Amino acid sequence: MHKLVSSLLFALTFAAIPAFAAVHEEPVTYTDGVTDMKGIIVYDDAVTGKRPGIVLVPEWWGLTKHVQGEAQKFAGQGYTALIADMYGGGKTADNPKDAGALSGGVMKDPKTMESRFNAARETLAKHQTVDPSRIGAVGYCFGGGVVLNMARAGADLAGVATFHGTLGANTPAPAPGAVKAKVLVLNGGDDPFVKPEQIAAFKKEMDAAKVDYRFISYPGALHAFTNPEATEAGQKFNLPLAYNAEADRESKAEAAQFFQDVFKK
Repeated sequence: MHKLVSSLLFALTFAAIPAFAAVHEEPVTYTDGVTDMKGIIVYDDAVTGKRPGIVLVPEWWGLTKHVQGEAQKFAGQGYTALIADMYGGGKTADNPKDAGALSGGVMKDPKTMESRFNAARETLAKHQTVDPSRIGAVGYCFGGGVVLNMARAGADLAGVATFHGTLGANTPAPAPGAVKAKVLVLNGGDDPFVKPEQIAAFKKEMDAAKVDYRFISYPGALHAFTNPEATEAGQKFNLPLAYNAEADRESKAEAAQFFQDVFKK
């Protein structure tokens, strides 16, 4: 009898302990009407109620451990993130030739880029944890170019942040007032893929369109400076890629403050 009572007390005590909050990752398949995409929705179940959502567009490699870690960080800050599949079918690349072919196919076709991004945004907005009136976007390298182009195209986004992203446009220059999103560009100061004339042209374009934007360069930082695997990839493929811990830390702090301000009610 004593053992039975003890067991019951233990069971009741254990049942009264709430489950630990955790960051959840949900694979999600969605479509732009033509192509099936496979992304991941990431959120922290410790956050209650509806929260802002962020569409994450990866580097040209596709969905990697790096961008998955970035989504987890945004979830830890109280957002629901969706890692977008821009290639369809969850395709990834492990070498520059394939990555260039995949990313080039998207960037050369603005309609495909827009339809795939918008499909991701709509999927995120419908998630049970998300406030659909508060959606932003983040892009890395190739993904940075995608989210900047979506801002140029007048996408319904509160804010757009790019890490070591491309600046060139594949959409028409926006008219004054056409860009709804606030824009934050976090650039590697020594990134040879982003040339001074491109920076000057980008700033001129943003100024002409009266965009609320900030452009920050980190001296000494090369392309892909937030990716801990960038240095190894740069050496393997003889590309100017390198992780920069200081630039990574400072740019992440800037982005965190940016979205806190953007989504402030």
